[in-house]
Amino acid sequence: MLRKRLIFTLIYSDGFFNQSRNFRLQKVGDINWLEKNYAFKKLAFSLDELIVLDASRGSRDIITFAKNLSRLVEDVFIPICAGGGIRCMEDAEVLFKNGADKIILNTIIYENKDLVGALIKKYGSQSIVASVDYKKNDVFVKNGAQKIEVKLHDYIDYINSLGVGEVYLNSMENDGTGFGYDLETAEKVAEIFSIPLIVAGGAGNGEHLSEGIASPWVNAVATANLFNFIGDGLPNARQEIISSKGNIAQWK
Repeated sequence: MLRKRLIFTLIYSDGFFNQSRNFRLQKVGDINWLEKNYAFKKLAFSLDELIVLDASRGSRDIITFAKNLSRLVEDVFIPICAGGGIRCMEDAEVLFKNGADKIILNTIIYENKDLVGALIKKYGSQSIVASVDYKKNDVFVKNGAQKIEVKLHDYIDYINSLGVGEVYLNSMENDGTGFGYDLETAEKVAEIFSIPLIVAGGAGNGEHLSEGIASPWVNAVATANLFNFIGDGLPNARQEIISSKGNIAQWK
């Protein structure tokens, strides 16, 4: 049986990393603050993967984002997934050259399936993650600002046809609340396809992460909660999952 994964998501916007609640961003600190308070070289031992999302609301500067990414992941030896605002092959190439092992796509999944196909052809399906932001049965793109006409069930069917490697299912209503994951929707989505499923939105403690890992429909759990998992939060959460016999890797 494949091991499940514990993922931390960093939300970047206009040079700063942010806390998010229902997709409303609260500026926390820049790369210097993050390195001082989190020391990802050590924290990586508690994680299976790191996702870094550019959620900048205005015009994006992918070069600056990529420089932050490169600095952030230096000597961090876990898979790195990055994205946000990818609109062309060149954008993806910049991220891969600056430390990304995978890229995560959102708006172009809806707007440009030909580009998605070209990225899969060049980098392989295992390197492409489809991000789905949703409220109930509605799907949103452009950082949650635009609701699309396609409902969640049909959108998942559409994604299934593209050939991506994973789906990052993010509940906008649960985002940043600390109330736990929307596992009911995760189950409904997972019944439609066999692509690995990452659930995000709502984790506020180790118990929520354990519940997600225990779900037979979930392949990985992600949290972007900077404050709840600062300090020893993530190492303790991983140990809590292991103690509850969660199916994740144990390292000595």
